[in-house]
Amino acid sequence: MAIVGDRVVAVGDVSAHEPAAREIDASGLIVTPGWVDIHTHYDGQVTWDPDLAPSSINGVTSIVMGNCGVGFAPARPDRHDWLIQLLEGVEDIPGSALTEGMTWGWESFDEYLDVLDTLSWTVDVGAQVPHAALRTYVMGERGADHQSEASAEEIETMCALTESAIRNGALGFTTSRTWAHRTSSGESIGTLRATADEVVGIAKALDRADAGVIQLISDVYQSGDDELVERELDLLGRIVNEVDRPLSFTVQQNDETPNRWRELVGRIEQWSAAGAEVRAQVAVRPIGVLLGLDATANPLRRCPTYARLHDLSVDERVAHLADLATRAAIIAEHAEVRVRDFPALIHAGFDRMYPLTDPPNYEPTPEDSVAGLAAAEGIDPVEKMYDLMLADEGRQLLYMPLMNYAKGDLNDVREMILSEHSIFGLSDAGAHCNVISDGTFPTTAITHWTRDRTRGEQLDLEFVVHQQTQRTAAHVGWRDRGVIAPGYLADLNVIDHGRLALKPPQLVDDLPAGGARLMQSAHGYVVTIKRGRVTVENGELTGDRPGHLQRGARPAPT
Repeated sequence: MAIVGDRVVAVGDVSAHEPAAREIDASGLIVTPGWVDIHTHYDGQVTWDPDLAPSSINGVTSIVMGNCGVGFAPARPDRHDWLIQLLEGVEDIPGSALTEGMTWGWESFDEYLDVLDTLSWTVDVGAQVPHAALRTYVMGERGADHQSEASAEEIETMCALTESAIRNGALGFTTSRTWAHRTSSGESIGTLRATADEVVGIAKALDRADAGVIQLISDVYQSGDDELVERELDLLGRIVNEVDRPLSFTVQQNDETPNRWRELVGRIEQWSAAGAEVRAQVAVRPIGVLLGLDATANPLRRCPTYARLHDLSVDERVAHLADLATRAAIIAEHAEVRVRDFPALIHAGFDRMYPLTDPPNYEPTPEDSVAGLAAAEGIDPVEKMYDLMLADEGRQLLYMPLMNYAKGDLNDVREMILSEHSIFGLSDAGAHCNVISDGTFPTTAITHWTRDRTRGEQLDLEFVVHQQTQRTAAHVGWRDRGVIAPGYLADLNVIDHGRLALKPPQLVDDLPAGGARLMQSAHGYVVTIKRGRVTVENGELTGDRPGHLQRGARPAPT
């Protein structure tokens, strides 16, 4: 292969080209296009962080942000704090880091794009218009209230702003309709029950601009309320029938309705058969949380004795927790704590807690759980959990899959992936800093599904590579990448497939204001090339940052 500037110019016979300034020997390795991650939340981080890890150190060369209806533009100056609280609550991004790190310098979405246009990163960046920010920009405080309806005039204003943003390079429009999305103070996201007229009206602005994609997250995949599901499906149907733009929405499996995803995929098949471009955004592994002494989720945190130690450093806490009297007190208190709903699972869901191994195992068995390990040793699960929390000097993490693991394996996820109307997404890279580390989805897809899986059928390497390169890129209109052929962007990974592996996530304090986040790297990426320049070599960033803002769709080379 030959590269000149930022493009591939030849594949196979390169004898017609002059000797290269650098040659990379890929013998025994695989060469792929760079990964294209269309579901990230780097919206604030892009203003201060040119590296955008962990995406950049996991083979990703292009990212799309502004998903799930949340972001930082448009933004009136008096709404900055509220938007930070929203992102802190919805995406678990430390508010102090956003407050200190973000540079702002914009009000409209068009101005936001202009600011981003002055920056460079390790990856290319595309931005979408987030509904929550747009709504509060137009409606003020009423926009943050999910019970407030937008007037016809307010809807028209939102439409006009969206159309302008799309014409100026926004990749699409996104919204959220899930109860799980709340501000840091516990308030539901303002878009939760926005009327169909509001959502469809804004979506029609993309038709007027003749560009852009629509992305949506809804409770439709997880609700046991059939009436709510039908209402949400009716809304999706209106978008499909009234708007001629590509649509994707989240599809996952949850415990309460473990087969609802099949209903949704079936509905997508019907819409697609009628000519609509509709995609289920699916994850390549369970969506879960990581539990640990220094993580946001901690099974010991509600025990009074532990609570008194919580503000100490990890090393100091471990020293105290190793004391037999302290151990006995906390274990006794743990049994007396009474919590409901999701906190109860974090506190004592021992059959859903798995020690995170090295390399991480994202398809563990019941025997691998804290409950299973405790039974094998003949001890109480609380004791086993306690011991695990102290392992590795208090840095051991426990993995708790929540979505996509209702049946204790990934067979249903494999079916989701294989649907012709599915698309890889939901990595949430840049978000959930102390709870989730899913920005490494692309590496999991290559390692687990094409090489390591033992609990069911694997997937072909060529299929997985296509799914997270050309397929994701084409969905958002980026047809100039995701393919290794003359004329396409020289975005590439050179991979030692046999050695490729994720490392366990580690908490690092590298966010502004000393904020912590989970960072997960990999080994086996020999080089990652962005626009013909090496950005990562043997797992280390080179400091070269050739990525920039991508305004709108990109045509395929002719």
